[in-house]
Amino acid sequence: MQKIVIVGGGAGGLELASRLSRSLGRKKHAEITLVDRSRTHIWKPLLHEVAAGIIDKHSDGVDYAIHAAAHHYRFQLGEMCAIDAQQKTITLLPLIDEEGTQVLPSRQIHYDQLVLAIGSVSNDFGTPGVSEHCYFLDSLQQAERFHRALLNQLIRINQQDDSDGRIDVAIVGAGATGTELAAQLHHVANLSKAYGMPDMSAARLRITIVEAGERILPALPERIANSARKALYKLGVDIKEQTMVAEADERGLITKDGSRIDADLMVWAAGVKAPDFIANMGLFETNRANQVLADQYLRSQSNQDIWVLGDCCGFQQENGKWVPPRAQSAHQMADTVAYNIQAQVTGKPMRAYSYKDYGSLVHLSKYSTVGSLMGSLSNSSMFIEGRLAKLVYVSLYNMHQFAVHGKLKGALKLAIKKLSNAISPKLKLH
Repeated sequence: MQKIVIVGGGAGGLELASRLSRSLGRKKHAEITLVDRSRTHIWKPLLHEVAAGIIDKHSDGVDYAIHAAAHHYRFQLGEMCAIDAQQKTITLLPLIDEEGTQVLPSRQIHYDQLVLAIGSVSNDFGTPGVSEHCYFLDSLQQAERFHRALLNQLIRINQQDDSDGRIDVAIVGAGATGTELAAQLHHVANLSKAYGMPDMSAARLRITIVEAGERILPALPERIANSARKALYKLGVDIKEQTMVAEADERGLITKDGSRIDADLMVWAAGVKAPDFIANMGLFETNRANQVLADQYLRSQSNQDIWVLGDCCGFQQENGKWVPPRAQSAHQMADTVAYNIQAQVTGKPMRAYSYKDYGSLVHLSKYSTVGSLMGSLSNSSMFIEGRLAKLVYVSLYNMHQFAVHGKLKGALKLAIKKLSNAISPKLKLH
């Protein structure tokens, strides 16, 4: 029986484990193991909502161990630190609990087919002080850490005698994560008034978005950026475009021209890269973003027994552009890798990967949703906003739920979530 090991349970990794378990795992054609350093999966596009306190892992997360038991695969809690391509093994770091006690020693897992779906981390470009003083939103743990800090700031301002006191938040990077987080924080500041903080409101919150490029949402069409900018201006968000951060310290940010942006909380969302250890292994050919270069079937160009998908996959299209690190990319890659691994097991021909851009959406909390549909499927994209855009945005999450749980269980999960949202507090206070 083939041993298929998937490292990383993000959007692509968990969808792949689910699909392979339904096809190969259930029929005992393969033993599938998913490895992740977290116990719980949260769809990465929702991490900014976890950070703001709109959702929590208990209602919107997937417990890997429980999901594995119900879907014919195995789950290993741990963090990969090495790959031995000759012996076909991966090594996991010792598992240490919150008290510093070793739960499990370093372990090795054998594979016949290895899939790397380890995602990405924020790229601070070596900017001094960023790693020490800024929050990142790469993982569930980091999002929850920011949320705890945000709650402390809300409590501080609410109980402060000075009515002019405020919370200063600086967000570096005006991509989807940065702009969506800004809108959610504005919403949360107003929500807190109804949850035991009567003296808190968005009027006591100052949000600054800092973008080094010419405009916000640089990867999206200009019309979407202009609409999002207009919505953020209405919320009082200060947007500083063409402004490069040179340094961060405990009091805020220092820009390249020497200006200071004071901040109580700083979030770094200015680009992503694959984790450094992938490039440092010396096992793969990588690009400037540390992504593993993949062939037409999404196998590593250096080793055909190792597949790669999601944000850590470097796939260059015919037009010379790299496939962008988006949830839709990971979804499509998981579909291709699942098909090709099954094809290898059953002796059928594999199919080449082709990225389809279905458009982009930006959800600015309850205030606005804007985006474009169709993408490369037509000569010109269709701009949408308002309720239609929000409906499409929600449907992307629903598709992920169906891929992970199957159509029936996915529909039940969504129904339970809707009921829970109707009766649960709108703001997470723990």
